[in-house]
Amino acid sequence: MNCKSTPLIGALLIALGLGCLGLFIKAGIDNFAFRDRVVAVRGLAEKEVMANKVTWPIVVKQVGNDLTAIYDRITDNNAKITRFLESNGVKADEILVQPPQIIDMQAERYNTNTQPFRYNVTSVIVVTSTDVKLINELIPRQTELLRQGIAITAGDYQYQTIYEYTSLNDIKPGMIAEATANAREAADKFAADSKSRLGKIKTASQGQFDITDRDPYTPYLKKVRVVSSIVFYLED
Repeated sequence: MNCKSTPLIGALLIALGLGCLGLFIKAGIDNFAFRDRVVAVRGLAEKEVMANKVTWPIVVKQVGNDLTAIYDRITDNNAKITRFLESNGVKADEILVQPPQIIDMQAERYNTNTQPFRYNVTSVIVVTSTDVKLINELIPRQTELLRQGIAITAGDYQYQTIYEYTSLNDIKPGMIAEATANAREAADKFAADSKSRLGKIKTASQGQFDITDRDPYTPYLKKVRVVSSIVFYLED
């Protein structure tokens, strides 16, 4: 090889190296700029479900001055209520008779009014069942106990019928997939409007599942809701 050509080859190699370095730097800058181009969207999924567990308190109040007589009435009422429930399909292990709550009106320190009865006793039988349909049919029929001399107390805020949905894990995967799909649809629309293409997911977070009554009149119908937040990269 001619010694005169050696500096020329060296210069060419340096120029080639600088050119490659420039390309790498440009690619890095472009990639950095690309990483800053993102779109953040939220995807909503909602589902209406039927409650699969119900807790139904049956409340009876007794007043009087003779605790023994009150106890006898409570015992008799509890037996009648239990027979009513079991004869209509409620299982024995779904019925819990709570200890009576006794208020001695004469022992109330801040009660200055004269009361006609000394004792006010509340008796509660709690039905906990997964047969929501059966219990919903029985609740309006509890008035049949009036024929047996049992006055059921209604409207007490301390003893509300509670409906629950306990199978959230069964519907979680489908709802998360739906929320993600809805988020991607919104991101696709944004990308199209901005003359871009949707890239990979940068970050994603699943919102908390929320279970509420569908409305105040049908508490046994529940609305399950989840919102997923996703950040997508945008490409040219």
